Amino acid sequence: MEKIASFTVDHLRLLTGLYVSRVDDVSGSPVTTFDIRMTQPNAEPVMDTAAVHAIEHLGATWLRNEPEWKQRVLYFGPMGCRTGFYLLLAGGYESRDILPLIDGMFRFIAAYEGEIPGAAAKDCGNYLDMNLPMARWHAEKYIREVLEHPTPERLSYPA
Repeated sequence: MEKIASFTVDHLRLLTGLYVSRVDDVSGSPVTTFDIRMTQPNAEPVMDTAAVHAIEHLGATWLRNEPEWKQRVLYFGPMGCRTGFYLLLAGGYESRDILPLIDGMFRFIAAYEGEIPGAAAKDCGNYLDMNLPMARWHAEKYIREVLEHPTPERLSYPA
C-alpha cells in the first residue's frame, strides 16, 4: 500500500503550527484539511486525553457557531497521536487565510469558564474525561507560539 500523505511529513522537523495538510477535490469542489499542530512531535509531551477532549468540544462548538465560517466547517477533531487537531473546511485555503478563525477559536478556549458544551452523559460517550484547565493552558501556549507570531516555518510543512 502507498503511504498516506500525513505519514510523509518529516515529524522530526515539524514545529507547532498551522499547516495545510492536503486539498482534496470532492465532486468538483475543494476541501482543505488543516493540521493544527499544538505540540512538537517527538520533542514535547503529547496532550492528555482529557485536555484534548475538552478542546474538541469547545473548538467544535465555537467553529460551528462562528457566523462567517460555520457553513464551511466539515470536521474538527483530534489526531490519534494527540499532538494536534484536524480541521476540514469546504473550499481551497492557505494557512494565512484562516489565522483569524483559528485565533478566535483558541482565544475562546483560553478564556472559557463554566460547563463545557456537551459534557453530559446524554450528549457524550465519555463526558467525565474533560480537563478545562489543561485545555485552556494548551490554547494559551498555541496562541503564544503560533498565532501571535505566525512565521513561515509554522505555516508550511518542512521541505
